[in-house]
Amino acid sequence: MSDVEEQVDIVEEVEEVAVEETASVSIEDCLQKVLRTALVHDGLARGLREATKALSRGEAQLCVLCDSVTEKSIIKLVEALCNQSEKIPLIKVSDAKQLGEWAGLCALDREGNARKVVGASCVVIKNWGADSDERNVLLEYFSQQ
Repeated sequence: MSDVEEQVDIVEEVEEVAVEETASVSIEDCLQKVLRTALVHDGLARGLREATKALSRGEAQLCVLCDSVTEKSIIKLVEALCNQSEKIPLIKVSDAKQLGEWAGLCALDREGNARKVVGASCVVIKNWGADSDERNVLLEYFSQQ
């Protein structure tokens, strides 16, 4: 009987550690890993033209938009396409260069540092790729809002 009680205590401790780990991970870190996974599985639409095509066709799972776009009509267009018939989750980031680096629009040097980064105004995930903890954190974040 005491063995069963010890096992229950261990399971509860493991669950508490898992909750603490997901709480310490930021949304941007999760987004970066999800974008890398989708890039590997050829599931990204990078740039405004590809993103609007994916959004209008209904292929989009998640949209990432840069706030620092100079044309306000681009922001309105992407937001309208996301709010169309099917509500597509939309995340806004502040830096276009950082979004371009996350989406693979850069060259990597020998050490793995990004060089010659091209900024991206909009990136759409069409295929998540593999199921991961980061994806689940993002989906949970959107279900709460």
